[in-house]
Amino acid sequence: MLVEFGKANLLDKARQQPDKVRMVLDKMKTDGVMPTIEAVFNKLDQPLPLGYCNVGVVKGVGAATQGFKVGDRVISNGKHAEMVSVATNLTARIPDSVSNEEAAFTVIGAIALQGIRLVKPTLGETVVVTGLGLIGLMTVQLLRAHGCRVLGIDYDAQKLALARQYGAAVVDLSSGEDPVAVAQQFSRNRGVDAVIVTASAKSNEPMHQAALMCRKRARIVLVGVVGLELSRDDFYEKELTFQVSCSYGPGRYDPNYEVKGNDYPVGYVRWTEQRNFEAVLDMIADGRLDLKALISHRFTIDEAKSAYEIVSGSEPSLGILLTYPGVDITPESRTVKLSAPKSRAFDRTQKPTVSFIGSGNYATAILIPAFKAAGARLKSVASNEGVSGVHAGRKYGFEETTTDTDNIFKDVETDSIVITTRHNSHARFIVKALHAGKHVFVEKPLCLALEELEEIESLYKSGIAQDQRLIVMVGFNRRFSPHVLKIKKLLSNVSGPKSFVMTVNAGAIPANHWTQDMEVGGGRIIGEACHFIDLLRFLADAPIVKWQRIVMDDVTNDTLTLQLGFADGSIGTVNYFANGSKAFPKERLEVFASGRVLQLDNFRKLRGYGWSGFRKLNLWRQDKGQKACASAFVSAIEQGGVQPIPFEEIIEVSRISIELAKV
Repeated sequence: MLVEFGKANLLDKARQQPDKVRMVLDKMKTDGVMPTIEAVFNKLDQPLPLGYCNVGVVKGVGAATQGFKVGDRVISNGKHAEMVSVATNLTARIPDSVSNEEAAFTVIGAIALQGIRLVKPTLGETVVVTGLGLIGLMTVQLLRAHGCRVLGIDYDAQKLALARQYGAAVVDLSSGEDPVAVAQQFSRNRGVDAVIVTASAKSNEPMHQAALMCRKRARIVLVGVVGLELSRDDFYEKELTFQVSCSYGPGRYDPNYEVKGNDYPVGYVRWTEQRNFEAVLDMIADGRLDLKALISHRFTIDEAKSAYEIVSGSEPSLGILLTYPGVDITPESRTVKLSAPKSRAFDRTQKPTVSFIGSGNYATAILIPAFKAAGARLKSVASNEGVSGVHAGRKYGFEETTTDTDNIFKDVETDSIVITTRHNSHARFIVKALHAGKHVFVEKPLCLALEELEEIESLYKSGIAQDQRLIVMVGFNRRFSPHVLKIKKLLSNVSGPKSFVMTVNAGAIPANHWTQDMEVGGGRIIGEACHFIDLLRFLADAPIVKWQRIVMDDVTNDTLTLQLGFADGSIGTVNYFANGSKAFPKERLEVFASGRVLQLDNFRKLRGYGWSGFRKLNLWRQDKGQKACASAFVSAIEQGGVQPIPFEEIIEVSRISIELAKV
């Protein structure tokens, strides 16, 4: 599916994702054409690692990992790579009697098993399996092990022969057989008890046929991908049950289970993803799952392109195995040279040598291009899994890419580190960078906890940072926007307090998204609203002396108002709303001062009301100040360590953001 999507042209991609097209159109209305086009092409340009079934040997375990040790032979749903980092609950130990080749089918088998668990078959029931690919043929075997009578349906003679070998009756669609009539006869004219659809087709016919061949109150489970324009009449009279199976089982797409490793109590959820993996391995071990006949091709990883051509081509295939050469992963082997080092002596008075930790969407779309435009030397880019780092490194001209983050802190040529990782890692990396004598630019927020803030502040003010005149900067880019700088200039001639109203049409984020996790993302006040607290602090040009939060009572508490009071008597309100329409501009700033008003819409249009000599400042495209922000950091290093954003303001805004999130 991913290969075919990648090969499709832009029009076909749009047809396949109408929901994404609507998002693009909404973004065009609010942000403008060019920023939208750039965002779309950056997203489409990002590589997607393929694969989710592998076998390997444990090389290392995390501090909190239980149940696994170095040297264990395991299966996991990691990507196609020589080395993968996989969470505990997505891994299972392989029995000694199961070969690596057989074990490689475990994750696919768990998909089949989860479909069966939803059908809840009982001994002697008749079950139809529509589509006899890998999952379908494993489904046939697992149903037979359940004591079911199985009828398999497909066009492919080889697959039908394998289904017969596994004990199923079959329907050959290529010969014109009527699957409904055969199913009726197979069920002794009662109708089948259940249908599991494991086919891949755009047609609605598999679902229509499934309903026709069922008895009253039978069950239909969709494991594959087929047309879903269901006929009400097909389901109404028989009171059929229809359900879509979700991958490997309970726990799928739950970050608490998959990422954090929080298992479900076995007394309440007997069969989770991991326990389904174990069940499949047990079935292989005792011979009830015969997988040797399902292996149609074998390739080395160097021949992976040929393997995928078979998958997406017309050549008959079933299980295609990729094998990897044995490699010893060393710190040196985790770093890949991409281009020749710049031929100049290392000199801190020249443009800084910058290394990035993190190569996600924001880094590759915004920050890396901004630092490149500022003239920084791009030395190394670190990523967790390697794919995004290699892509960013090649695209923007980094000298190397690595999965060994420590290598960046040790590199004597790197004088500046840009941190664009998940929020809970920011403080740790900042402290490590300062101890290593590196300047730091961190994509907001600075940190998540007051204890972390105190450590950073203490370290920055110590001899370590001060002697080397190190810069610590947070990417509060909006204060560098040309519109905001114009507002700042206009307000410089205003005496007396001002009123600020910042309205942010933030949009909803699911409660299970990592940014909503207070331990990982810090929530939306620390994670994003800090931008707007900083913006008002910059424009007021006075310390924030009081603050409070009012929250709308909903599931995520994302719709809220922050009220700020400044030392000069100015007041500010940040309306951070997650319950608005995406068609409405995302950010609007209004400033009321001495009988005059300034209104900034989405960093494109600034209007003045009552200002002598100023009416408007409009740009062809949105400019939130990201390039100017990166340029200010680079220039500050060249000029000898002058903070582009006063460190005291960074600490002040960070502290208040954390306090507001705690209220």
